[in-house]
Amino acid sequence: MLYELHHRGFAEVDDRWEWDPGLISLRARIEEDFEQALRDVAGPLPSVEPMSSEVAQALFELAADDAGPSVSKFIQRQVDAAQAREFLILKSIYQLKEADPHTWAIPKLEGCAKTAMVEIQADEYGNGHLPRMHSELFRKTMRGLGLRDDFGAYIDSIPAVTLAAVNMISLFGMHRRLRGAITGHLALYEMTSSIPQAAYARGFRRLGYESPVTDYFDEHVEADAVHEQIAGRDLAGGLAEDEPDPVPDIIFGAQAAAAVDALAGAKYSDAWEAGRSALHAGAGAVV
Repeated sequence: MLYELHHRGFAEVDDRWEWDPGLISLRARIEEDFEQALRDVAGPLPSVEPMSSEVAQALFELAADDAGPSVSKFIQRQVDAAQAREFLILKSIYQLKEADPHTWAIPKLEGCAKTAMVEIQADEYGNGHLPRMHSELFRKTMRGLGLRDDFGAYIDSIPAVTLAAVNMISLFGMHRRLRGAITGHLALYEMTSSIPQAAYARGFRRLGYESPVTDYFDEHVEADAVHEQIAGRDLAGGLAEDEPDPVPDIIFGAQAAAAVDALAGAKYSDAWEAGRSALHAGAGAVV
């Protein structure tokens, strides 16, 4: 809720609460514990030389180390209609504002890293064409399955680990001292997206859906295959060469992204394999 005051805000809440000193102080105390928890779950950080090639190699190796449960394979091979709706609801808390939390990093970067971030984000925002914005494409996917497409409509159904994954991006993006973490996070996201998105597309087609429901996934198959190189070599690698100090945080951001994603994936897969809902247990019926 505190982060959303800096994004879309809330109906009937005065926008001046965004910078209320008491709320900022509260957020800082929560962030301190949250960041420590992320560092704990990310684990030890390898030593990486502050060179574009070395940082990119470390990130690509992390992206290739996919030992967790595969939600994408479940979606492709086993998902039923009810689980497909849950999957979209779970993704909606980020996808309906896709790119926004990462965009906080742009004014905190310089040189090659800034231009790489702008290039990636421009694609996320449809290069100036509203129908091609990734958040708009996701809205079409949700509408195609009869779901509400207004941001936050399903907030009470989103489990804590999913909220943590989204809050992590805001934490990294809004703090200049964590500019390394946000670049590493985005780099890993782009490096691990293209293949799963293709699996999602196949899973929804298996259920009988085509365009425009599958447009969101199809768009990411192509876009993220290009973005992974830009994010790894020019964004994260460019920052490392310009500023050696953030290199450990680049790796931390990537490892934290992978670790939280693995926790979320395990929760979703375990629930669906057992025939249970992956949504928050106290949310009640989803319409």
